[in-house]
Amino acid sequence: MAREVRFSGFGGPEVLEVAEVPTPEPGPGDVLVEVFASGLNPIDSAIRRGDHPERWPVEFPAAQGRDLAGVVLATGQGVERFSRGDEVIGFVDAGAQATHVVVPEANLLTRPPALSWEVAGSLYTAGTTAWNAVEGLGLTPRDTVVITAAAGGIGCLAAQFARMRGATVIGSSVETRFDFLRQFGVVATEYGPGLAERVRAIATGPVTAFLDFLGGQTGEAAALGVPPSRVLTLLDWDAVDEHRAVRASAGDVVALGRVASLAAARRIRLPIADVFPLDAVADAYRALDRREAPGKIVLGLRMVAYRGQRVHEPALKEQDATLGVPTPHDHVDVVEAVPPAVGDGSVRRRHREEREERERGG
Repeated sequence: MAREVRFSGFGGPEVLEVAEVPTPEPGPGDVLVEVFASGLNPIDSAIRRGDHPERWPVEFPAAQGRDLAGVVLATGQGVERFSRGDEVIGFVDAGAQATHVVVPEANLLTRPPALSWEVAGSLYTAGTTAWNAVEGLGLTPRDTVVITAAAGGIGCLAAQFARMRGATVIGSSVETRFDFLRQFGVVATEYGPGLAERVRAIATGPVTAFLDFLGGQTGEAAALGVPPSRVLTLLDWDAVDEHRAVRASAGDVVALGRVASLAAARRIRLPIADVFPLDAVADAYRALDRREAPGKIVLGLRMVAYRGQRVHEPALKEQDATLGVPTPHDHVDVVEAVPPAVGDGSVRRRHREEREERERGG
């Protein structure tokens, strides 16, 4: 038997349940994957709440989740690229948050060894949506782009892609995450009413693009003089229908491969905020819906231990107890704080060597 996350009616995280279902069988061209990790995304919550059901129709009981990483258990007729035991990353239209998932072969890639399971299982929606948005805008060093919810999974990746193209990035978030954003080269400002005015005060030139990953911010983009064709929104269908904003959407397996290669080469970083076990999926979505953590929240369907790291599952997570409590601290470079699960230490080692060389030269 397999276990999967499902819901039988629209609502908040409380409608989610973990049900036992027969282990699916791969059909022609399909691959059966044992899922190790699956990233959570705001669109999952929007669909589950019943936001715009005409846009995102569901049939109950409905499965949840798109992103996944895991190990191949079996393959269907005609599958040539994968065999039992292969480690893969990929996506499905729905139902990734299950112990066993049937995935079309065309939706899978080999997992780069440098990527942890948690990062690999969270890359598809956030990574390809951010990639498509930035590539579609064709950003250059002459551009200044505003990104709302910049500390989220999609936001921080879009900021890094934009910075790779040389663009100036102004990101909105709560003040306690300004340090987090600065580590990606983002000029941080508070979200909320008056965003356009705050952006004007810190921008060194005209704002030429606007990525609204928070929702409801296209009025601020208009106030900054950004044309609708360069305003992208993730979940705000009203902005698309009424203000001609462009809806951002996830990409294909080619885009996933590009994003995965950049992450494996440490050219971009996808911070993992927290990993929840399968039975705590409702708590995981509560954390996501509160937007209480920077980076990605991940469902760990099979907890994986790494050298130098232990996975704990306490009833109360430390960040819950300290959330919103400002504490004095020295500025921390995120590269120095990357846990072993995210990398092999080469980036931190290189930065340490560069710092020591600068100190000797000084």
